[in-house]
Amino acid sequence: MARFPKYFIYLFFCLVPILAVTAQEKKSGYDSSYVERASNKMLFRLYTSRKYTDLVVNVPGADQGYRYNPNTGLNLGVGFTYQGVTINVAAPLGFMNPNRYKNWPKYLDLQAHTYPKNFIIDFLGQFYKGYSIDSDFLQNSTEPYPRRDMRLITVGLNVNYLFFGEKLSLQASFTQEDIQKRSAFSPFVGFEAYGGSIEGDSLLIPTTEQIDAKYNFRKSRYFQGGPNAGLAGTLVFGGGFFLTGVASANLSLGFSEWENQDQAKSWGVVPTYYLRGFFGYNNDRFSINANYVYKQSDLVKVADYNNAINTGNYRINLIYKINTSDKFDRGFRKINLLSILGLN
Repeated sequence: MARFPKYFIYLFFCLVPILAVTAQEKKSGYDSSYVERASNKMLFRLYTSRKYTDLVVNVPGADQGYRYNPNTGLNLGVGFTYQGVTINVAAPLGFMNPNRYKNWPKYLDLQAHTYPKNFIIDFLGQFYKGYSIDSDFLQNSTEPYPRRDMRLITVGLNVNYLFFGEKLSLQASFTQEDIQKRSAFSPFVGFEAYGGSIEGDSLLIPTTEQIDAKYNFRKSRYFQGGPNAGLAGTLVFGGGFFLTGVASANLSLGFSEWENQDQAKSWGVVPTYYLRGFFGYNNDRFSINANYVYKQSDLVKVADYNNAINTGNYRINLIYKINTSDKFDRGFRKINLLSILGLN
């Protein structure tokens, strides 16, 4: 837990460009023939979701990799969106997660996916403790392999510029705050950077597995960053239905460090990719939709270690929109931090 203050400093510097970009983009509008804004509507949502960050360890000579899963679960939540502010509260209820480990360490998973005009911004600040390997990934056991002591930290930022963002609102697909009236597509370019650490109190791969001891490890650190490019688009059909896809590929320069009895460190270049998908129905009164965000990050290979960290977030939303009065709108703007700072 002593590491948290250092990483919260990183979180702060990651969030600064998000606010700066949002402030700049609020000054200009969308093409009204493509996007309908709905700033005078409050959106209430009921949703289910699951966030996760997996670690995949590929051991040379083994038939398959070892996938470490966090002790997350399916969440049930409620939330609202108004004047650019979105607040959601959710929890993994017991009846929805009968196989989740009880009384395990708490974790913090911060994922911010913000899509102001002309920009795609994704932020990750994840502090997990408690992982397990499912029996399907073990050669010599029919039971899962739990590790309460295993800790994984990931902090990262992904910022992209949409070339035709005045015609394409990804916010319409993600929060349904806007409505995409016509199909639109746009290429984009940007930059991303991620870093973090993985560690346990002892070797992380079960010693019962038939692998060479030199491929086991108890600690790892990594950092990588580089440019990316991709394509985003929304297909509108059937009087309110939409299908949105966003895909990008990245080439990152970085390093990985792995520790067993000795330490090994290597610099290199690795390709990664980021996928986002949204599908549903959206009009000026309600929306029902599903979305999925997935970030795949191969780590720089160190000696014979070849591993990846994969982060995902999938959600199903049921949204109802209500009109607000001018008086309520003016009153909320007085306490809305985005409005006070000139960001909305």
